[in-house]
Amino acid sequence: MPTGSNEGMTTIQLDTELVTLDIEDSIATLTLNRPDARNALSLDMIAAMETALAHVESVAAEVQVVILAGTGKSFCAGMDLKAVQDDPILMGDMLRRLAAVSRRIRRLEMPTIARVQGAAIGGGCGLMVVCDFSFSHADAKLGYPEVDLGICPAVVAPFLVKRIGAGPARAMLLAGGTMSGTDGYDAGLATHLVAMEDLETETLHFAGKLAKGGAEAMRATKRWLNELDGSLDDEQLSKGAEISAELIQTDEAQARLRTLFQR
Repeated sequence: MPTGSNEGMTTIQLDTELVTLDIEDSIATLTLNRPDARNALSLDMIAAMETALAHVESVAAEVQVVILAGTGKSFCAGMDLKAVQDDPILMGDMLRRLAAVSRRIRRLEMPTIARVQGAAIGGGCGLMVVCDFSFSHADAKLGYPEVDLGICPAVVAPFLVKRIGAGPARAMLLAGGTMSGTDGYDAGLATHLVAMEDLETETLHFAGKLAKGGAEAMRATKRWLNELDGSLDDEQLSKGAEISAELIQTDEAQARLRTLFQR
């Protein structure tokens, strides 16, 4: 739903105002726009992301690179489970929708870059690693604390394994907790570590460099890499969503979440 356009640029403002999409000089920037909640993923935000991704897919021939970003102090603080705390079935639906969005980002034809400032936690860190590249800074807060909350990180696990390898992913997900941007870079969560004040500039500069590459060669390479690493395996990715959705409805998970929400 464009609200305005000019030569070289199209701006999409979604009805929910939870996600914006800008396309300029063949670079699309999809921005999570819920800064007061540190861009926590609500059902409405996930739906808005789906709309934005559908638009990117519809104009794929005009887009060379996609940047995934967040407004405010944080990239994405994870799933907004508090918003659906009284409805574990709805929590499960949210996990399934997040899995579908992650799969859709992974399968975009063009390279994707996560621009990560502040917190990228749980599902937010999942969005970070599902992208082909991720830029962050030393003081960022990254990681997967799901097991600490009684939740299974099955939705994010497949793409973390693909990013850092099975052994390191196993250790990270079972240990839970979070880490600094520097430690996240050393662990492989971020592909680039830059100064916070240079984050936007450096990400855009890198996107511009990618946009100058051969579009068909880039797309063919990405399709082949997705096939090689299992990113096209619907059964595996869907199973992860079901595992997480089932576990979050258990008494243990609900008890831990109630304790968290009461803090």
